[in-house]
Amino acid sequence: MYRPTVQSGYHCEECEEAVFPVTTRSELQWLKNRRHVVQEVAKHVTGGLDLWIVEGLYFLDKHEGHSVVITQRR
Repeated sequence: MYRPTVQSGYHCEECEEAVFPVTTRSELQWLKNRRHVVQEVAKHVTGGLDLWIVEGLYFLDKHEGHSVVITQRR
């Protein structure tokens, strides 16, 4: 049986841009809610952050002050 793949991401309602980092919806929500904490941690880690976190932070920083929602695509 074929099951379509659902991918979660961030969507800026003002700019109509979206990004779909390879992670789960719950992790995207976690990052959105704790962005300031993750940014502080990023300043102190030498090994770097997971790619989905880097992509998500970049998108959230770029669209700061805009209405950003978590969306899905198939």
